Amino acid sequence: MLIRSLAVALVAAFLAAPASAGTTRYNPERSGHPLRIVAYALHPVGWTLDTLIFHPAWWLGTHEPLRTIFGVEVVFDDSAEVARELAARRQEQRTVEPPAPTEPDMPAPTPN
Repeated sequence: MLIRSLAVALVAAFLAAPASAGTTRYNPERSGHPLRIVAYALHPVGWTLDTLIFHPAWWLGTHEPLRTIFGVEVVFDDSAEVARELAARRQEQRTVEPPAPTEPDMPAPTPN
């Protein structure tokens, strides 16, 4: 029993210990791939386009009148909104009256 307890404690301690992340090292097999070389060259171009064109375009599109024209709904953190909608749907399902029986001697279904 004591040995089993110690084994469980050691396993728990091992699992609770932080995992070390290895450093990024140069790998000539991955770094020399032709698509990787293209990615190295295009990444700054994409970042520049994103910063100079796409972010300002998004900002303009979220303000009136462009917001109405393009139908943009700005939601910064929709997690609370989604939770409220789900709670409202559950509440609606609970308050909905069960359908009337189709036959006179059939009992009405019970709500869950």
